[in-house]
Amino acid sequence: MMSITRTALITGGLGCLGSAIAQALHDAGNTVMLTHSLGRQDVKGWLEAQAKAGYHYTAYPVDVADYDSCAACADRIHGDGHQVDILINNAGITRDSTLRKLSRIDWDIVMRTNLDSVFNMTKPFCEAMVQRGWGRIVNISSVNGSKGAFGQSNYSAAKSGIYGFTKSLALEVARKGVTVNTVSPGYLDSAMVAKVSKDVLESQVIPQIPVGRLGKPSEIAALVAFICSEPAAFMTGANIAMNGGQHMY
Repeated sequence: MMSITRTALITGGLGCLGSAIAQALHDAGNTVMLTHSLGRQDVKGWLEAQAKAGYHYTAYPVDVADYDSCAACADRIHGDGHQVDILINNAGITRDSTLRKLSRIDWDIVMRTNLDSVFNMTKPFCEAMVQRGWGRIVNISSVNGSKGAFGQSNYSAAKSGIYGFTKSLALEVARKGVTVNTVSPGYLDSAMVAKVSKDVLESQVIPQIPVGRLGKPSEIAALVAFICSEPAAFMTGANIAMNGGQHMY
């Protein structure tokens, strides 16, 4: 059987989890494209370092929180002759605060970056997947979207909203060869989690994880790569938790 080369697009592709997913999809034989936030000065050097390691990517700047920026990014991708068969909505930020102290600005930017972005990036690519009769959309949520977290009403609300989007879109495109799924990682050994103090990690976070450690981005990436594969065609509308047993449901 002749293998088919698919093209994947990963938002937030230069981050710890995004880059791990990029490597896993690249290793699976896909052409991989990434997006990164506007104004980053380290992209060229990062791509060169990845190329030396055998990973060749194309990168596009975009503000995933802005619909017009995402539409323009999609136009550039299509103008460069690419089609997107696999979309990984991975971009996300935190602005943690208790609700009493949470500003409207920090509520809005987290909702726009973590939830609106899923609509903004899916909208310009989904219809073409339907027309071709094949597609994989994977939305990255979080354990805290399922169980909540102190000081994360904005983040948890946005990540929980991804579930509803995933299930509804999965119903719409299920008979068109396009699957839509959510992956909800637990706490990972990543730059985002590194913002938490070591004392808090060791005294509060890790004791809540039955396996006794942080997750590895490569472990989440391996799961995402499977969901994007041909054998995963019967999986759609699912939320797959991978959190070391921290939240079981």
